[in-house]
Amino acid sequence: MIALLAAADVFVPDGDEARRRAQEELSKPEYQAAKPNWFDQLAADVADWFFGLFDGDGTGAVAPLALTMITIVVVAAVVVALIVWGRPRASRAMRGRADLLGEKDDRSAAQLRTDAERRAREGDWDGAVVLRFRALARGLLERDLIDPAPGATAQGIAREAAPALPQLTQTLHEAATLFDAVRYLGAPVSEADYRTLAAADDRVRNTAPRLTADAGTVHA
Repeated sequence: MIALLAAADVFVPDGDEARRRAQEELSKPEYQAAKPNWFDQLAADVADWFFGLFDGDGTGAVAPLALTMITIVVVAAVVVALIVWGRPRASRAMRGRADLLGEKDDRSAAQLRTDAERRAREGDWDGAVVLRFRALARGLLERDLIDPAPGATAQGIAREAAPALPQLTQTLHEAATLFDAVRYLGAPVSEADYRTLAAADDRVRNTAPRLTADAGTVHA
C-alpha cells in the first residue's frame, strides 16, 4: 500500500499534521453553525438529569426523592391557587338552602309549591300563603338571582331580586307584604289572596332575568 501511495506521489501527513488539518477543517463556519450552542447543551443536560431520576438501573433511592419533590411542587401550586382564587364554594342555592326566611327548610321550590297547593286544597289559606312565598324565594335562590344574608326578610329578598326582575318590582313587594301580614301579623287571608300570590310566583318563575353589567350572563 505504501509503495502504491509513493508511486502515485500522494502526500500522507503524519499524526500532528493530520490533527492540525482536522482542526482547521472543523473551524470552518459551516461546521461551527451546526455545533450545539450553550442553550442546547443545557437543555440536553437538564433532560438527561430529569429522566435519569426515574431510571431503574440502581438509582432506586433517587426516584422516590424526585417523586417527593414533584409532589411538593404540585401541593404548593394548589395552595397558591387557593390563596389567590379562594376555596371553591357551593352554589348560592346550596348555601342558602338550610335557612330561609327565618326557618331551616331544605325543601326545593317545587316541593314547597306542592305543599302549598296541598294546604290550599285543605282550605288552610294562611299556611298556603306562607309556603307559596317560601317557594317564590327558594326559586329565586335556585336560579342564582339572590344571595340573601342569614335572617334576610321577605322585603329584603324582594328588593334583592328587583334588579334582575325590574318589571316585577311591585309584584315582588306585594307578595312580600302579604307574607309578612300572614306570618308576623296574623292577618286573615282568603283564597283570592293565595291565588294572587300563586300567580305572582308563576310570573317570577317564568320571567327571564335582565342581563346586568356585573353578572355578565343571564341566569335562567
